[in-house]
Parts: sequence; C-alpha cells; structure tokens
Amino acid sequence: MPNIKIFSGSSHPDLSQKIADRLGLELGKVVTKKFSNQETCVEIGESVRGEDVYIVQSGCGEINDNLMELLIMINACKIASASRVTAVIPCFPYARQDKKDKGFFDIPVDNLYAEPAVLKWIKENIPEWKNCIIVSPDAGGAKRVTSIADRLNVDFALIHKERKKANEVDLDDMADTCGTICHATPGHIQLISAGATKVYAILTHGIFSGPAISRINNACFEAVVVTNTIPQEEKMKHCPKIQVIDISMILAEAIRRTHNGESVSYLFSHVPL
Repeated sequence: MPNIKIFSGSSHPDLSQKIADRLGLELGKVVTKKFSNQETCVEIGESVRGEDVYIVQSGCGEINDNLMELLIMINACKIASASRVTAVIPCFPYARQDKKDKGFFDIPVDNLYAEPAVLKWIKENIPEWKNCIIVSPDAGGAKRVTSIADRLNVDFALIHKERKKANEVDLDDMADTCGTICHATPGHIQLISAGATKVYAILTHGIFSGPAISRINNACFEAVVVTNTIPQEEKMKHCPKIQVIDISMILAEAIRRTHNGESVSYLFSHVPL
C-alpha cells in the first residue's frame, strides 16, 4: 500500500510485526530510549512527510511510560509533516477507572471488538461447542455473553454476586488478578458441581497481575483463553492453561480499511481471512 507507514512502540513489538506482516509492510525505523533523568526520547528513523502513519502501542507493561512514549511518537510524526497519524491501541489504558471518560475524544475513534475472533476460536477449538452454555461471571458481562450465545445459538447463564473492591469486580472484559473468575467461592466450581464437564474461561485482555497465575493454575479450567492484545509469552511459561487468540488480522484489516477510507464496521461481526 502506498503512502503508509507503521511504527511499533516498545510495549508489544511482536503484535506490531504480525500486523505489518499481514499488510505486507516493513515496520518503520524508530529508536526509543531514556535520558539519564528517565525522560523518554523517541527518534523516528525515516521520512514520514505526507505519509499516513499508524503507531501500534498497547496499554500494558510499564503503562505510564508506554503511554508517554506513544504521545511523543505521535508528536514526532506530526512535527515531521505526516499527513495523518493514527494510534492503534490494542488494550486501551485507564479505560477501567471511569467509564465517563470514554466520550471525551474530539477526534474519530473506532472501537474494535474481540467477539468475532472469540466465536471463531470456540468453533475451531471446542469440538462439543454446540452443546455448550456461555456463562458470565458477573452482571457486567451479561451483554457480551448473551451476544455470543445468540450467535452460537446456545444457552447462556449468569453467576450472581456482589463485590465492590476495584480489583475484585471486573466489569470490563479483562482479567487482572482473576479474582472474579477464580475467587474463594468460585463460579467455576459451582459450574462443575452443577454438572459441567469442562469449563473454559475466555477473556479479551489477559493482564494477569498479582496472584492471577497461581489462581489459574489452582482452578479447574480446561483453558484460559485471551487475545494477544498484551504479550503472554512469559505468563504462558508459568501457566500451561493459558491459550492465545491472535487478533493481528483484525487490527491489520482495520488499518487497511482506515487507510483506504472504507468502513470498519464489517469487523464488528467478521474475522478477516
């Protein structure tokens, strides 16, 4: 594709490379470093004048540093006369703290969904999926669960509970400490007691902080499935139950469609080949 450049921040270079490969492009040259006072420095190593620039940076790892790095990269490209700069943020940082903040943008924003990739994974990896029941561990996930159940034409269920600490009630689609899915009176044991033969936990963002890995290892899950919006290689070494859904093709197609001025709404219900 002409007049397009893709740069990777330091948060998730593997995903950035997969996106570039899907588009048949080379990642742009960029050097990130820190001065002795720990300020972030970014050097764009090639011309972006008149180019449509996409910067891939996920909200993971050293989140504050990575967010600042993204902002500096955006500024560097704008100063270098890029025609347009788009941030591709697979896991959006700070989204959990205040839902009202989601409406503060005064620029175009496309919110992509993992649901099509999740549906594809279920159909390809769970032989008995037509006899499954989709379960939400709390009320916050009920809308997503009913949508998936409807598209699979299967039943759904909801585990009712009430808890109020920030890291224990996961109203979004991410697994942080995994307290919601692996608590002391865990839903997965209730499901086994109710007759379930296998229990899979399927999540969008696998943050897995604090005791999450030990909780998963001690739980009765067949697998804990997450997308690769966050690097999982190290976590997988310590937890064989973790499996990953690659969403690079969705992000790559979103970039292609945005670059060509096409609608991205197709991706809300389809996984590109």
